[in-house]
Amino acid sequence: MPTRPSKHLDTFSNPHPERDYEVEFTCPEFTCVCPMTGQPDFATFTIMYVPDARCVELKSLKLYLWSFRAEGHFHEDVTNIILNDIIAAVDPRRITIEGVFNVRGGIRTVVRASHAR
Repeated sequence: MPTRPSKHLDTFSNPHPERDYEVEFTCPEFTCVCPMTGQPDFATFTIMYVPDARCVELKSLKLYLWSFRAEGHFHEDVTNIILNDIIAAVDPRRITIEGVFNVRGGIRTVVRASHAR
């Protein structure tokens, strides 16, 4: 059976919870659609976080990001949705997400959202 997009983020136990270390994911193939025009929006997302007890499992992150492909979202909204969902899944010590959206109408958009405990 082929893989399908999913809103579920799997996690695993942090193998080194005694130490602060940063995990960085770069996701250059993110797509959603513009809620105003229905045209596709393309972005590169960078997720940087310091895990606490749990870490994000990569395949589930890929399927999670894929789940936005047919959904209409403003850039600011989708960046903060992703941040909120990762916080809910792993409760990191700190996290920053950056969405760099491709040029549309001559404007490139970069959205950064952060959270720290």
